[in-house]
Amino acid sequence: MRRPLLPAALALLLPLVAMAQTPPQAAPSQEAASVATAAQADVPAPEPALQPFVANYLVYKAGKPLGEATMQLVRQQPPRWRVDLVMRGTRGLFGLAGINAEQSTVFDVAGETYRPLTQATVNKSIFTRKQTIGFYDWRSNAARWEGEVDEDHPGPVALEAGDMTGLLINLAVIRDAEPGKTLHYRFVDDGRTRDHTYVVAGQVDSITVGNLSYKAMKATRAKDANEETVIWVARNVPTPIRILQRENGEDTYDLRLVEYRGVD
Repeated sequence: MRRPLLPAALALLLPLVAMAQTPPQAAPSQEAASVATAAQADVPAPEPALQPFVANYLVYKAGKPLGEATMQLVRQQPPRWRVDLVMRGTRGLFGLAGINAEQSTVFDVAGETYRPLTQATVNKSIFTRKQTIGFYDWRSNAARWEGEVDEDHPGPVALEAGDMTGLLINLAVIRDAEPGKTLHYRFVDDGRTRDHTYVVAGQVDSITVGNLSYKAMKATRAKDANEETVIWVARNVPTPIRILQRENGEDTYDLRLVEYRGVD
């Protein structure tokens, strides 16, 4: 059943400069998804308690419409899943340049951990195309990347239990958030590792869309004194309701959920 969603998950998801997306009624492009699926490793794991969905967002920059986005969770051959984010600019310079970005992570579940197997990122404009593919080998506990990888971070990177990509961290926040709780994750992608700590507010925020109201938990990650990322999640909603990036105390990029539906 299709359900209306909260107005307003982005720094974690894709380079913000490439922020863009597909129309709310359109399925995501499968380029990055196909790359990630083709590259996935054969690592067995137990079946996770996840439900497939498709979610549509509007993207804003400094409060002005910039584009649209689609996130989806796809059930693959058990025990694998794939989470995708596709963004396309439809307004201003982003729209004129035809900029779009895709990211896709194939993963399984080890215990309570969403464990990445492959990660593909594709950033495109009229004149350029950049693609990177990450391979997460849990037998050797090492991750490596191919494609247009930053020469300062060529990898490989030693993996630790619990390491995730940005897309998986967003799913983990949805799973783990409790009022007043502090969440710790390690981000590993594109030859880089970063510790991500989210602090969940003690009080929930009331968010209303049409005739529907949500009690949303607000989780904040402070990267440094001048930058922070805020994610709002709600019980029984499988995707972030909103992801906001702030710099120097000002709102910059904002991803706002407008609709989601479960997929059989």
